[in-house]
Amino acid sequence: MTRPATSMTVRDAVFDFFRQAGIDTVFGNPGSTELRMLRDWPSDLRYVLALQESVAVAAAAGHALGTGRAGVASLHSAGGVGHSLGAVFNAYRDRVPVLVIAGQQTREMLPTRPFLAADEPATFPRPYVKWSAQPERAQDVPAAIAEAYRTAMSPPRGPVFVSVPEDDWDQPAEPVEPRTLLHGFTADRDALRVVAEAVNAAARPALVIGAGVDEDDAQALAVEFAERATAAVWLTPLSARSGFPETHRLFRGFLPPVRDQIVRLLDGHDVVVSVGGPIFKYHVHSGGPFLPAGTSLFQLDCDPAQAAWAPAGTSVLTTVRAGLAGLLELVEKRDRPEPPARVLPPRPPLRDPIDPGLAVAAMRELIGEQTVVVEEIPSHRETFHARFPITRPGGFLTTGSGALGWGLPVAVGRALAGGGERVVCVAGDGSCMYSIQALWTASRYRAPVTFVVLNNGGYEAVKQLGRRLGTPRTVGTDIPGLDLVAVAGGLGCAGARVADAADLPDALAAALAADGPYLLDVPVSAGETSAYAPDAI
Repeated sequence: MTRPATSMTVRDAVFDFFRQAGIDTVFGNPGSTELRMLRDWPSDLRYVLALQESVAVAAAAGHALGTGRAGVASLHSAGGVGHSLGAVFNAYRDRVPVLVIAGQQTREMLPTRPFLAADEPATFPRPYVKWSAQPERAQDVPAAIAEAYRTAMSPPRGPVFVSVPEDDWDQPAEPVEPRTLLHGFTADRDALRVVAEAVNAAARPALVIGAGVDEDDAQALAVEFAERATAAVWLTPLSARSGFPETHRLFRGFLPPVRDQIVRLLDGHDVVVSVGGPIFKYHVHSGGPFLPAGTSLFQLDCDPAQAAWAPAGTSVLTTVRAGLAGLLELVEKRDRPEPPARVLPPRPPLRDPIDPGLAVAAMRELIGEQTVVVEEIPSHRETFHARFPITRPGGFLTTGSGALGWGLPVAVGRALAGGGERVVCVAGDGSCMYSIQALWTASRYRAPVTFVVLNNGGYEAVKQLGRRLGTPRTVGTDIPGLDLVAVAGGLGCAGARVADAADLPDALAAALAADGPYLLDVPVSAGETSAYAPDAI
């Protein structure tokens, strides 16, 4: 219940706003600049301790992805914000709403640049936050946090930042008045008609699905659009989510982040509609045109910046659900030949050394279609996509931006949001060591997560890209001697290592049936494809 304004402090007003917004969990790593915020912590607000600030932010992001509300991360002054910035970058690029609240030294001390003080605190996380501030007065803090939350939740979603001097929390404040902000919007009907008329006249349309389709819970609308247009369907390059059932007959696969390969795959499609994400996301350079000759591109997305920097095509500003719903009122059913079916590779044999494709295929056979999977295996991402089709809305989470250390804590946060639903995290050995502290948080709060580490003994993705660029040996890419089971045990997380291929099915089954968090270390070979090879699926 909201306290009377006459007795309310900044701390009271902020926590009451959290209750209004449905926020019941804060992820954090405490320090002296947060002490008055943390004092007498309310029993209806869960504080989840992370042992490193990037873990706190990524876990808050995972929680946001599970609840649909902005996650909250409490960080310790400038040093803590610095530790967190890789995760903040991922949240920004992947459009995950996270409210970051950082402690600052007391206002009276700031003129003397005290220990732990942040210089220009609102500037520090930019440009990878949507909004940031350190309020001028203590009594302005609750309204600033409310504004930050609403900004994080407005499309395109993303992280926001508020710096709060430590002594502000005890100062008097007014309550934040409850407000409703409705987020959906679309372009006018004439703009949508331009897209619909092009689709209606197309001989071979294609649909490219971005992470925004899943974010806006618009997968069913995307399926209806694809079926009505008989469109070949791809996912955008390095998409952070899957917005289309990957077993559908019209699904063709994943566009690689290479310009000439995208052009090759889209060649022959006279109209391409891209929805909810950037089609022009590249990782390695290649020259040439952005689109095949004779192809018209229409991009539907809520981000004005993306519409501005896109190098080709016609952009329509709209949230995904509203835009697809409007298009479906205008797109007509046409008799067109269906695109050729997607061809998937055969299951690798059960032999040593374990092929990463075998490990992924074995997981797919044991994991139900309704299980949420978090993936961070950059060395074997194409292999995962080829052998682990996602069908559940919200069932696949990864990073579309590339700062390693996202997978483990995102899985923990997602599991803590799921009401006991088990989450599977598939990570590489290199990736997991960026945020291995997340295993302690998983153990401390009994997060139902199975961590499957595909351990290739190094940064294989870097080696693959090096070979692509003509560098057969890349220094600093081997990681020998990691005992991940021992590390997990030291952090309170049970685990095991697969000794040989014959043990893989039973070991996976045991890991998936575990009570609480569990890590399975699976030694794998380098794999079957090079990163972004022209023939990679």
